[in-house]
Amino acid sequence: MATDSWAEAVDKQEAALDSVRHLPYLVVSEDVGAQSLLNKLIRNNLVNTTNQVEVLQKDPNSPLYSVKSFEELRLKPQLLQGVYGMGFNRPSKIQETALPMMLAEPPQNLIAQSQSGTGKTAAFVLAMLSHVDPNNKYPQCLCVSPTYELALQTGKVIEQMGKYYPEVKLVYAIRGNKLQRGMKLQEQIVIGTPGTMLDWCSKFKFIDPKKIKVFVLDEADVMIATQGHQDQSIRIQRMLPKNCQMLLFSATFEESVWNFAQRIVPDPNIIKLKREEETLDTIKQYYVLCNSKEEKFQALSNIYGAITIAQAMIFCHTRKTAGWLAGELSREGHQVALLSGEMQVEQRAAVIERFRDGKEKVLVTTNVCARGIDVEQVSVVINFDLPIDKDGNPDNETYLHRIGRTGRFGKRGLAINMVDSKMSMDILYRIQEHFNKKIEKLDTDDLDEIEKIAS
Repeated sequence: MATDSWAEAVDKQEAALDSVRHLPYLVVSEDVGAQSLLNKLIRNNLVNTTNQVEVLQKDPNSPLYSVKSFEELRLKPQLLQGVYGMGFNRPSKIQETALPMMLAEPPQNLIAQSQSGTGKTAAFVLAMLSHVDPNNKYPQCLCVSPTYELALQTGKVIEQMGKYYPEVKLVYAIRGNKLQRGMKLQEQIVIGTPGTMLDWCSKFKFIDPKKIKVFVLDEADVMIATQGHQDQSIRIQRMLPKNCQMLLFSATFEESVWNFAQRIVPDPNIIKLKREEETLDTIKQYYVLCNSKEEKFQALSNIYGAITIAQAMIFCHTRKTAGWLAGELSREGHQVALLSGEMQVEQRAAVIERFRDGKEKVLVTTNVCARGIDVEQVSVVINFDLPIDKDGNPDNETYLHRIGRTGRFGKRGLAINMVDSKMSMDILYRIQEHFNKKIEKLDTDDLDEIEKIAS
């Protein structure tokens, strides 16, 4: 991947410490496109979610049903073979409801919200492959992704699922893929970024938009965060026939996404995963009183010396502190990975895989890793620094996301907060009040109980 501006910007924030150069590094980025790509790269199977699907349907006369098996969808045999070849034994929750709508005749428009890892990409890929006529040698499905890298990831899914359907061809409308002027595409599926896709439809006329059957907008929330993509996507949509099926997918349903979706998708069916109330009931929370950064490290060492910890994530406020702490832990013999701003997103995903595989037992990071990374073996989250916002107030949402890295998949979890000043004690009290959940002081009498959780 080419060097991205977000990576360069983060690199300039702080210089990494020389003492931790030998440690595995991960990149720190707030870029939503990079975070979305990371989630795709690290998902080697579906998220095991118990969330229920909520259906909001515009047309009360339209039949809605769900399927419990792929056979019920009456797919072409070569597509069914491709689905099973990818390891999908039965539809995920989002697929159960979305696929019957997407495969219906006449086609139904759809807006769907679903977290990363729930199988939504495979769902709309299956819809595209099902709707194309391989005998017609021209584009019939367009899929727009917000970034070059995300388009390539979706393309890989198309190639995998269409493995036994070689008559259907794919082409990428992405930067660097230059075609001769005047030519007409013969591939049935085009996947790409909004700017190039718009050029291919209007400026160069490689694609006849009036022949498009299915238009997919993936990662709509990321699209909205990217300069110019909303306008380009709307301009593409306006060129398509009225009977073209519109499918829009987003991880969030914020107002900006809704406004965008309503301009793109007329009379849609709407489905989303109901969010379970985030609970702290399965997470035991403690705090440790210290007087300095060094005392916090000593307390951390004492905890490691007293109990067995499977895997831990340790959150720091700055990269400088994270670098120092990772170096100290490494010198004590711990297997440590550090999140920093020096690697590209694929390298980041590779190190997360190493942590998931247990090759490193401790992941030291800033807030970049607070969301979206599920590692089943993480039993302990340690807030080396409590999360605060830019005004110095408690960042309750970040606190919830941080400690939510443990206690996952219905298991018990443990969160330990390091407190080193009157200010951080005040922050802790305010977090406690916000969640109406007591955070207990850690003492030696608690070690037996936390040993059971941590190991």
